[in-house]
Amino acid sequence: MRGRRQLIAALLGLLILAALAGARLWNPYPLQAARDIGFDFYQRLAPRPAGTFPVRVVDIDEPSLAEIGQWPWPRDVLARLTDRLTELGAAAIAFDIVFSEADRASPLRLAESLGPGAALTADQIAGLPDFDEGFAEALAAAPSVLAFLVSSGTGSLPQALKSGVAIVGPDPSRKAYRMRGAVLPLPRLFESARGLGAINLNPVDAVDVIRRVPLVWTDGTTLFPALALEALRVAQGAGTLVVFGDDQGRMSSVRVGDFEAPTTGEGLFQVYYSAANPELYVSARRLLGEDDADVAPLIAGHIVLVGTSAEGLLDIKATPLGEDVPGVAIHAQIIEQMLSGQYLERSDWVVGLEILGFVLIGLAIIGAILRSGPRLSLAIGAGFVIAWLSFSWMAFRNYGLLIDSTFPLGGGFVVYAAMIFFQFTIADADKRQIRRAFGHYVAPAVLSEIERTEKLELGGEEKDLTIMFIDVRNYTTISEAMTPQALVGMLNRMFEALGAEITTSRGTIDKFIGDAIMAFWNAPLDVERHPLKACEAALKARVALARINAVDGFGLKASGNKVGELRIGIGIATGRALVGNMGLETRFDYSCVGDVVNVASRVESTCKALGFDIAVTDETRKAASELAFLGAGSLGLKGKSEREPVHILVGDAAMARSTGFKALAEAHALLVASLAKGEMDAAGLEDCRALAGPVEPRLADFYPLIPGRAGDFAVSDAEAMARARA
Repeated sequence: MRGRRQLIAALLGLLILAALAGARLWNPYPLQAARDIGFDFYQRLAPRPAGTFPVRVVDIDEPSLAEIGQWPWPRDVLARLTDRLTELGAAAIAFDIVFSEADRASPLRLAESLGPGAALTADQIAGLPDFDEGFAEALAAAPSVLAFLVSSGTGSLPQALKSGVAIVGPDPSRKAYRMRGAVLPLPRLFESARGLGAINLNPVDAVDVIRRVPLVWTDGTTLFPALALEALRVAQGAGTLVVFGDDQGRMSSVRVGDFEAPTTGEGLFQVYYSAANPELYVSARRLLGEDDADVAPLIAGHIVLVGTSAEGLLDIKATPLGEDVPGVAIHAQIIEQMLSGQYLERSDWVVGLEILGFVLIGLAIIGAILRSGPRLSLAIGAGFVIAWLSFSWMAFRNYGLLIDSTFPLGGGFVVYAAMIFFQFTIADADKRQIRRAFGHYVAPAVLSEIERTEKLELGGEEKDLTIMFIDVRNYTTISEAMTPQALVGMLNRMFEALGAEITTSRGTIDKFIGDAIMAFWNAPLDVERHPLKACEAALKARVALARINAVDGFGLKASGNKVGELRIGIGIATGRALVGNMGLETRFDYSCVGDVVNVASRVESTCKALGFDIAVTDETRKAASELAFLGAGSLGLKGKSEREPVHILVGDAAMARSTGFKALAEAHALLVASLAKGEMDAAGLEDCRALAGPVEPRLADFYPLIPGRAGDFAVSDAEAMARARA
């Protein structure tokens, strides 16, 4: 049964392993989220080193709003800002703002809104300045990039690109994120700008932390660049974006000018963040002020992104570093990362490696639990965890490879927990089974040892055992005068008293058979000197029974029973036997079978003929030789072809060492010697009876029966020759 349970546990572990590996291939959102959190942790430990890059953010911050006015600013202000950036030598000016509506603060728009009754004439209105036109002129004179917003609803899509797009390899357009609609800048502004890019930082609205940003979008036929990519193109004066596709029709990278950035198959760029750098920002009010000489070095030759950090304008995003930054700063981080050439990648083979790592960890845990238990398996699992974490960390730190640790380690923990739970369930079931099998038949200490060593197994094993049978004398006479309830009460009290002496001597009670008890020693656990333990238990049972009889604990005298006190016979034999679970797997008894069992039962039945309460075989006597034994001759046992030497157990080791018993043993030996010659030494018999009284009163029934059993002491020719050789 244990082997079958081990097989079931192994199959369960492999099933869980396969299910988790399948879940990883399916890649549900919880696994993705856990993986992203793990990669965020790596970035927090080792963010991208801050460097000096020609990138700046012109920040429409709170001080700028306080000085210039609330947002949106009139377009003449933005035109002036654009002109100043152009004059200062900005390599590219990218607006992280969508100018999709006409400027309502423009004088021309205000005049038109007055209606027909206004005092202004048409010529006067026509002469008013148009801020949108002025802004368009400023954009046309600058290396400018405008933004459009990808929307989830229907809407106008960009009709033209500001650059060419070349595709190398299979066309990956179908794999890129699809634009259903877009919010576009005013046509006049779009025509004036040199570039147009999407400002969306995530392909879906549910993303809280910006980790991956689409570098390209598609309307189904054409690929459109992101704002950061377009700003880098305009800054280099490049005319074409190059998109690389792989053999499976997915995107692999995007090149703009001298820089090539790896992407996922859908065109997502993994942002490797550096810590927020205040020097990245230049307040817009400094550029719009009168004295901006100190700003010139910050702008000249730089890619400038115009955006806002004002909280009221709701463009604050979370990063893996745990920082809240303006969305425009993330566009700047993308450009800086492409300029630095430091990328984070997850190649296709990484997924296979992660699953392989998980499988190896899981197999190691399963094997360790099955062979060595939870402690060693935990140590082995911890070793694999440390090795995998080290490998994953070094891959990130040295090569920019994103190798997931959360799934191999989390999945390994699930396998470990499931296996431990299953093993605990098995162990608990085994303990319940052990307690059912042994709870009332062995001492608590022995039961605990059995549970600890898990020694109980179905089947049997052959080993040396000492068997004991206890039977009530005159049971029929006693029972016929008692009610069933009183009889059961008497037997239960006897079983409780005698069973306690058996179990405390490390014996196992096999069964209660009517008025009899069968017990054995040296199974299920090994018992050192088990014949001695069994004999000592028999002596203790004799004392316990006498103690109860002394106070009429069985109520025989009080009830007027013909038998005034309960008496028992005990037979003990030692030898080889098969011990184990006998019966069905679903219902069994832990018992033993073998010739020694029959011998013990027959020896117990000879107690009547011997006139003594405890009889043992010669092998038991030899193994417990320090006790007080007297030879009782060789008896013919039912079912045995040869006579069995039998001894009576008179007392313990202290009695054996006593002067009285030594004198009795010497006289008894002389009597047995005469009987062996076929002679009856009447004087010797009387000497024995006289010496026996002070030693053990129970011997008063033993010696009177010897004359009628003289033949049991006679030595055959074969026995005589065997003794001579010995």
